[in-house]
Parts: sequence; C-alpha cells; structure tokens
Amino acid sequence: MAFWSLFEVASMPILEVLLLTAIGAVMATDYFNLLPTNTRKSLNKIVFVAFTPSLIFASLAKTVTLEDIISWWFMPINIGITFLCGGMLGWIATKLIRPKPHMEGLLIAMCSTGNLGNILLIIVPAICTQSGSPFGEHSVCKSKGLSYSSFSMALGSLYIWTYTYQLLKSSSLRYIKMQETEDSPQEPNKDFDANEKTQLLNGETQEYIDVVVPLSYPTNDTQIQPTVQQGLVSKDEKEDGSCSSKILDILHSVLEELMAPPTLGSIAGLFVGATPLLKNLVIGDDAPLRVIQDSITLLGEGTIPCITLILGGNLIQGLRRASIRPVIIITSIFVRYVILPMVGIMVVKAAGNLGLLPSDPLFRFVLMIQYTVPPAMNISTMAQLFNVGQEECSVLTMWGYLAAAFALTGWSTVFMWILT
Repeated sequence: MAFWSLFEVASMPILEVLLLTAIGAVMATDYFNLLPTNTRKSLNKIVFVAFTPSLIFASLAKTVTLEDIISWWFMPINIGITFLCGGMLGWIATKLIRPKPHMEGLLIAMCSTGNLGNILLIIVPAICTQSGSPFGEHSVCKSKGLSYSSFSMALGSLYIWTYTYQLLKSSSLRYIKMQETEDSPQEPNKDFDANEKTQLLNGETQEYIDVVVPLSYPTNDTQIQPTVQQGLVSKDEKEDGSCSSKILDILHSVLEELMAPPTLGSIAGLFVGATPLLKNLVIGDDAPLRVIQDSITLLGEGTIPCITLILGGNLIQGLRRASIRPVIIITSIFVRYVILPMVGIMVVKAAGNLGLLPSDPLFRFVLMIQYTVPPAMNISTMAQLFNVGQEECSVLTMWGYLAAAFALTGWSTVFMWILT
C-alpha cells in the first residue's frame, strides 16, 4: 500500500472522533447549553449501564466462536502485557514528574489503557478493503478483521472495567480522603485548666477504660486480671478480624468490578458466541430470537457517538478550568506512541519465533497495533463516574487522538513492512 493511502485509512477514524468531539464541545458551550454538567453525568450513566454492554455483546455474539477463542489464546496475554508495561511506565512517570494527587491514577490509566475496540473495528476492516492490501482477499480479510477486533474489544473491556476501573476508583478515594484531611485539621486543646481528671470525665480515654475495667464488672483485685487478659485476647481477635475483613473487602471489590455492566456484556457475548445452540437462537436472519440481537445492536450503536459527545463537553470545561503541565501531555504521548509500539514489536516477534501464534499475518498485525492505539474513551466515562480529573482527562484525550492520527499511520506502515 502507498504511504499516503495508508495515511488516509489510519487517520480517518481519528478525524471522525475529533469531529464528533468538536460537536460535543460546541453543544456544551454557554451559547447552546445542550450538554451541561448534569446532563453529561446522566448521559454517561446511560452509556455505562446500557450502551456499552450492548455494543460489546452484539459484536462478540455475532463474530466470535469457541474455536476462535481457543486458537486466539495469546491475545488476552498480549493485551495483559500492554496494560502491564503501560502501567509500569505510567507509574515511573508519576514518580519522576510528580503530578497533582488526583492526576496520578489518571496518568497511569492514560499510559496503560488503549482503545482496543472502537478504533480497531474501524481501522482493520478499512485496511483490508484497500487495494493492494497485504492481508489477502478483501472479503475474507474483512471478516477475520472484524472477528479479531471484536475479540479485542471484549478482552479490552474486561481489563478496562477491572484494572483501570479499580485504578481510578482507588485514586479518587485517596484524593477525597486527602481533601477531607486537609479540610478538617485537628484542633489543639486550648483548655489550660484541663487535666487527666477532666479528660476522664469527658470520655476521651473511654476506650482504655473499657478494656482495663469494664463498667459492668466489679473492680476488686480478683476481677481485674481476667479483664486485662480478655482485653488482650480481644485485641488479637481484632487483628485477625481486620485481616479477614481486608480479604473480604478485596474479594468484594473484585466481584463488584466483574459485575459492572460492560464486563457482564463481554462475558455474555463470549458465552453466546461460544455456544452454538444459543448462537443459532439469537444470531442470523432465520434465528427465532433474532429480534433480541437486533434490539441490542440498535442500542449499542449509540455508544461511540454518546461517549465522544460527552468527551467534547468535558473538553470545553477542561480548556476553561484545567491546569495541566505540558510535561504530563508529552509523557503520555511518548509512552503510548513511542515506547509501547517498540515493546509490541518485540513481544509479537518473540511469540511468533516460539510458535505461539497462528500463521495469519493479520492476527499478528492486530496484536502489534494493540500497543499503538490512543487512550480508551472509557477513561473519560470513569473520570465522570468518580468525579475526579474530568477536565484533565479531556485535554489528555484530545492531544492523544491528535497525535494518534500520525502515530497510527507511521506504525501501521512499519508493522505491515515487518509482517510482509
């Protein structure tokens, strides 16, 4: 393929995202006031609960089979490596450039979490239909490309709504806790007449009194010793209880993330796609329950426009209020479009040399391009959900997609040159 033809193919989906973002930004201005803050939050919840799960389910159930899931076993490992390497690089970046506390989790997410679905669904089939495509006959290439991209979207959603969701959630909770600590400092005791007696009367050492001498017990010498021992035992039990409660909290948080609507949509789509009986009931022109798939597909088609319009609305707010250092923008772009693509080439080449990959060069191309995609737009959804770093997220995403128009084109050329 000619370089400029490839440039057009790779840049068109990015330009589409930027155009919709601009429309959302205009709608959120004070002149139109069609996307105020409350409206964006409500629309964002609808995207989270209904649109995104529908898009993932419809795409997976239609294109992925059990044989595909088995033969593509390396793809979840490859996506895990993108999150691992990007997360490590983002963590190193936070230690070096020291962003504001509410920006730490966001910067790591921007470095580790790529758009593993929407962009691939547009770019890969478009490359297949170009004249001179190195990936074989157009219709066969497009069908396989849609399957690879749909599987990538499902796996990416599982990682995003577990790892990235927990990352931004933890960062938000730390930032809120830090703000509460700063807003309510402890006041010193200004009562110069206070002494131990007044502290006892005011109940300030009540916890110590309850342990040593419970009020319900007699206070003779024969009763004090067992009471102290009981206090010590209860302390050990309390420590054991705290350990078990931490484990339960972790399990509860993992279960809560797995129960997120996009994750459930991914699991349901994989299950239906891998079960021929269910797939024949729902998928196809002659399927008795095809109305279910048609309805879910119709609902899922609103995902990308709504996410992008919300992103544009947040961008206007971010340009007005966000104070983000240029070094943070440069760092996220450098990690996503310089370091990670080189890591991807090494990983895919090593896996191919070890015989871990199918011989299809299109599959290897998809694996490589997973390291090069711009930040996931779902990061903006999560920032809106947790109400932290929304403006900064919009600015980082805008610059990330502007840079992607050039980075995706250049690296796609390199990847095809390597594979063919």
